[in-house]
Amino acid sequence: MAYHSGYGAHGSKHRARAAPDPPPLFDDTSGGYSSQPGGYPATGADVAFSVNHLLGDPMANVAMAYGSSIASHGKDMVHKELHRFVSVSKLKYFFAVDTAYVAKKLGLLVFPYTHQNWEVQYSRDAPLPPRQDLNAPDLYIPTMAFITYVLLAGMALGIQKRSPPLFSPEVLGLCASTALVWVVMEVLALLLGLYLATVRSDLSTFHLLAYSGYKYVGMILSVLTGLLFGSDGYYVALAWTSSALMYFIVRSLRTAALGPDSMGGPVPRQRLQLYLTLGAAAFQPLIIYWLTFHLVR
Repeated sequence: MAYHSGYGAHGSKHRARAAPDPPPLFDDTSGGYSSQPGGYPATGADVAFSVNHLLGDPMANVAMAYGSSIASHGKDMVHKELHRFVSVSKLKYFFAVDTAYVAKKLGLLVFPYTHQNWEVQYSRDAPLPPRQDLNAPDLYIPTMAFITYVLLAGMALGIQKRSPPLFSPEVLGLCASTALVWVVMEVLALLLGLYLATVRSDLSTFHLLAYSGYKYVGMILSVLTGLLFGSDGYYVALAWTSSALMYFIVRSLRTAALGPDSMGGPVPRQRLQLYLTLGAAAFQPLIIYWLTFHLVR
């Protein structure tokens, strides 16, 4: 008698065994690290014990304390050296500006001819911050103008139709370094001139850097005008901004920076101070033209 393929010899049905599950590709670490030999501890208890054992080790405590003392000593040395070359409190003074001051100062740089009082205001023998005195020099406008000039130079070179294209990522660094080197050279020349002319004033490197950095405002206006109206517009804007900046530098250095007391010395010294002021003012259009003429075609 033939039997159905699903039954055995005694008529009973064979039960199929389920296939075993394949081994997991990765160990389940949701409950802790793997407990396999050579792995990490399976639970957090052993980890906590190791940490507590490390913290309780006298040598470890000594090493941690020694490392903390070295870090603290290094931090103090950095602050000491920083204050040695750069006074943070004086630097904060040149960035104490607000929106009203920035707007008025930009207007003064573009059209300074109607400004009457150029003297820096004092309170208890200390100069007022820029946000309270329009004649006080600041470093906020030169810093922002410098960054804007670099970006504008990259854009101006990028839109020029030349073969090969002049713009590349290295151009921004080249423009920034060139403009910065010119300002540093100008400040060093002014410091040398003040030393040779024996000018007694409160001028510091930050003051000279601020006055030298105001030229970036004129450079931005000249380049923007050149991009919008061509080379003719560029030269008109260059002439206007250069003359305005020269007038601003002369009045500021003679009145706000040098002060009236420094002009009361002997005649030869007064002439040296006058030549220094006029030389610093006359140098501004040359730098403006040199750093902007290649950006407008």
